[in-house]
Amino acid sequence: MIGGSLALALKAAGFASRVLGYDRDPGALAAGLEAGVIDSACEDLDAALAADIVVIAVPNVAAAALLEELLARTAHGHEGPVLTDVASVKGNLAAAAARGGPAPRFVPGHPIAGSERSGVGAANGALFQQHRVILTPLPEQDGDALALVRRLWESAGADVVCMGVAEHDAVLAATSHLPHVLAYCLVDDLAASPRREALFRFAAGGFRDFTRIASSDPVMWRDVALANRDALLEAVDEFSARLAALREAIASGDGVRLEATFSAAKTARDAFAEQQASAGREARRRPF
Repeated sequence: MIGGSLALALKAAGFASRVLGYDRDPGALAAGLEAGVIDSACEDLDAALAADIVVIAVPNVAAAALLEELLARTAHGHEGPVLTDVASVKGNLAAAAARGGPAPRFVPGHPIAGSERSGVGAANGALFQQHRVILTPLPEQDGDALALVRRLWESAGADVVCMGVAEHDAVLAATSHLPHVLAYCLVDDLAASPRREALFRFAAGGFRDFTRIASSDPVMWRDVALANRDALLEAVDEFSARLAALREAIASGDGVRLEATFSAAKTARDAFAEQQASAGREARRRPF
């Protein structure tokens, strides 16, 4: 879905005159060709490396392995195309890149955009407009490669920012990876309940909104959880401590503490919503 959406966006913007696709699944390639997402299908990785830019758009653990293979085929990135990725965790990609020495033409990237849907059939050329993309340049980063990948994402309508690898993984563990874990856990818990039928029958909008992301690709999020284990565990532990404190407030009838927590959260959430709305208004005023 991410790779297909990027392909559509770059074609619409005129950034890419031709988009090649490579996938182990022939059905995915056929669907991409039929939908006009890609212009031609590559039979192997060497054919894909004829491109100017290669975007690795597969689940996190597979992305690291694929990156190592691509680097091995391109003299560790010193030959061939600029390499980049869209994975949600950057630490394991940076480690994979470093195993064979510096890889100056690999630019780690992560679009903060997506959907619970997956596959090329869910591709949406407008997906990245008014969304951020985080690039996490490595110490040996080639400046021209970084500038090219920045232009790629800006052409797709994204706002590009740079961040350190460790900071990225810690921030995303708390704001993206933890919410997915919580959504999966809640749905799994209710599904195992003897009251399952009634629980899902009478679930209200809050349940629907909170658990939407539990419809996301389980393989992708399994890989994210494993790849970002340390940062995610820290986020889980911090949340667990706060949840335990709320449980104690409920058990002891401490309404003052409950209201204070809920009020602080509402204030923070309202400020976030206004910030997002303001950023959207500003983005709409900018030509793409």
